[in-house]
Amino acid sequence: MRIVTLEEHVSFQELSISKPTAAAQHMQAKLADITGERLSSMRATGIAMQVLSVENTDVYALPDSEAPAFATKYNDLLAEKMKDHRESFTAFALLPMTTPAAAADELERTVKTHGFQGAMIKGTILGEFLDAPKFAPVFERAQQLNVPLYIHPGVPPQAVIDAYYSNVGDTTGPNEAIACYGWGWHSETAIHILRLFAAGIFDKYPDLKIIIGHMGEMLPMMWTRMNGIFKQGKRSLIETFKAQLFITTSGIFTQPQLQLAIDTIGIDNILFSIDYPFSTNQMGIDFLHNIQLPAEQIAKIAHGNADRLLRLK
Repeated sequence: MRIVTLEEHVSFQELSISKPTAAAQHMQAKLADITGERLSSMRATGIAMQVLSVENTDVYALPDSEAPAFATKYNDLLAEKMKDHRESFTAFALLPMTTPAAAADELERTVKTHGFQGAMIKGTILGEFLDAPKFAPVFERAQQLNVPLYIHPGVPPQAVIDAYYSNVGDTTGPNEAIACYGWGWHSETAIHILRLFAAGIFDKYPDLKIIIGHMGEMLPMMWTRMNGIFKQGKRSLIETFKAQLFITTSGIFTQPQLQLAIDTIGIDNILFSIDYPFSTNQMGIDFLHNIQLPAEQIAKIAHGNADRLLRLK
């Protein structure tokens, strides 16, 4: 069975500016590799294709005069590193989101020049959520190009870290596990999606497709309650999300959570992903092979939905 994964990270030290998170730092060699251990592991576990995306958010910290060129350089380097194995790799673009018009242009350039499948946007942009009107050019261009935007968690703004995630017990600094990969950035991504809905972004761009990871970033658990509370436009929250929101399994490899996702957003909106190298390919494959569903439904999760959404075949 063909297997496609969508949330698989890379980071190249030659273009790093800031210090990576503790989680990324000890994974640096794996993040920098594409055609060595990564490709060998894919072949050993039967993964046909990874959609690669840049792990760090250095581009957001650069001055507006430098960010577009940095993003272009990073995307070109990524394209160069995977060019000899395009049957195994494609990518989501890194965008200079602090300069939205340039970000829209870079999205179009990478799609048309390198065959990238859309873009990954990580967290808030210097504390701003994407429902701010300034980001409209990116949504407009993604809809025009018919490519999705993958909204991935990012490090919370400092004010949020100070208010919610610091002074835990007898410590004074932030607790990274609560602030980021253990809880905080998942709930923030859920808030991000709800803000887009409440701001009318999905109605304004009805052909826009948004992807989020980690089995829906907590949204499936609150599905019915949210639908009864959030009122926006002509469509309900559930109707909107089933038409325009897609979730991946990245890093969440448990059957009850998958069943909840199926029961809420539906089988056609679920895409298989690993979260490599922070999760191993074998962990994800073991989970996939243990899904107790008809073969045609497993095939949708494994590759069919991704092939359709990203037009991979």
